[in-house]
Order: sequence, then structure tokens, then C-alpha cells
Amino acid sequence: MTRRTAHIDGLAAHPNLGEIVGVLAQLAHIQDADLVGLARSWDDSHVVRSARAAALMPDSPLVLEVLAAFEGVGALFADDLRGEATYLTVPSDQVRTALCAVRDAIAGAYAQPVLHRSAHAALLAPWRSVYPTSTVVEPDLGPQAARVKALLALLPLLSGRCHDGDATELYDALSVRALVDESDRAAATQQAFDAAVLTSRRRVWALVRRTGTEAFARPCTQCHRGSSGDADQRRVLTLCLDAACALLVADALSERTTELLTEPVVSLIPRQRGQSS
Repeated sequence: MTRRTAHIDGLAAHPNLGEIVGVLAQLAHIQDADLVGLARSWDDSHVVRSARAAALMPDSPLVLEVLAAFEGVGALFADDLRGEATYLTVPSDQVRTALCAVRDAIAGAYAQPVLHRSAHAALLAPWRSVYPTSTVVEPDLGPQAARVKALLALLPLLSGRCHDGDATELYDALSVRALVDESDRAAATQQAFDAAVLTSRRRVWALVRRTGTEAFARPCTQCHRGSSGDADQRRVLTLCLDAACALLVADALSERTTELLTEPVVSLIPRQRGQSS
């Protein structure tokens, strides 16, 4: 099932980069009908189990990245897996099966250099039955995509505030703003999520929040100290994520709701203030 090759130091050096990026880029675009197709195509045969075991060997290429991607898949489809929301159309057990196909595709794409062709094909078969060709399309971040990206770019800067005076000043200001109108913002955030459901961006919503959370939690590049996750940090992170998600669906929200969620953050970021939608 395997053929060992030279060690791969990073994703950029991976010989199967195109397929990996194609699979990962598709995750936020998976539709309910795609989940049904993936579930229908997946079969946990002996061949697939053997191929999966080979792909997830400790010395397989970038296997820690693969496991992190598995966690990301779970976060992206958390609502679907719980199966409780009224807006869901695919049963949770069917979603669970479909995500087995997704994880096999990720594992197979990463492990392609060390898998025999038949093993790689077995892991990718359900995925290719739904997505015959790889396409790399950015998630739909809405009409204000540039502002969403700019706000997300702020979060890794805050992770280094222990050695950056400007970042410390910004974090302290955000910490104060996070304590104001918390209950009003919570209700507005629910309205924004409802808008994400109506505009078919609820999985992108989950992607934005996971991306922002990971960026905020990055260790400082100088002292390597990471986020402690205390209550104050959670409030600041939530404030920023709620603002980014409000921008994501601003075309489906009232101006008042959008302003309530974005103003506490945007007003403190000069480069954001002057941008138009």
C-alpha cells in the first residue's frame, strides 16, 4: 500500500500540492447535495481501510497537518453533525458518512507520494465522484470581502501584543469596548447568523471564526507565548469575530445591526475606517 519517499518539509514543497489545495479549497463550497453524493459513494472496504492506515502512518507526509485539517472539517460542519437546527436538510448520520469521504480525500491527497496508485485512487474515489476536477475558488466572503480579510489580518498582530506597543494599545481598547452592549451584540450576532443561513454562507461563517481563532491563538514570534484563553481574551476575540461575520453578511443585515457589531472594532482600526463596501 505504501512506497516511502524523501521527507517533505512543508506544504509548499509537496509534490501533490495542486490536489491538496483543490480539496481544501472546496471544503467551504460543499453543498447539501454534495454531502448526499459523498455519503452515497463512500464505502469503508478493506482496500479503503488499508489505504487510510497507510496514509496516516506517523512518517507520512505532513501527517500533523492532515490531522489538523480533520479537526477543521469537524468545526466547519459542527451544526450539520449535531443535527438539531431547523435549517438543516441532510440527516446527521448521512453527514457523518460524507465527512468520512472528505477526510479520506484529504488523507489521500497529502499521502499521495507514499501511496501506491490504487490506494490513492481508493481514498479519492468518493470525492472525485462528486468533484471530478480540482478548482481553487475563494470562499464567498460577501460584497465586503476585502474588509473581512483586513479584519482577520488584525488578529495575528494582536497575538504579538506582548512585544508590540501599538498592538497592546489596540488590544486594551478592544477589551474596554468588549464590555459595552454585550447583550445587544449577542442578539445582533444571532441575526447575523440567521442572515448567513439565508445567504448560504453559514459554513463560510464557521470558516471565518475558525480562521480568526487560530490566528489570535498563534504564539508570539519573539517569546513564543500563546494565548491563555482567559475571559478577557475570549471577549476580545468574540468582539472581533462578530465584526468579521457581520461584514460577511452585511448585504443581508440592516445598517443598524451591522454598525452595532462592527463599529466597536472598525472605529479602532484606521485602515478599516476609510474603506468602502
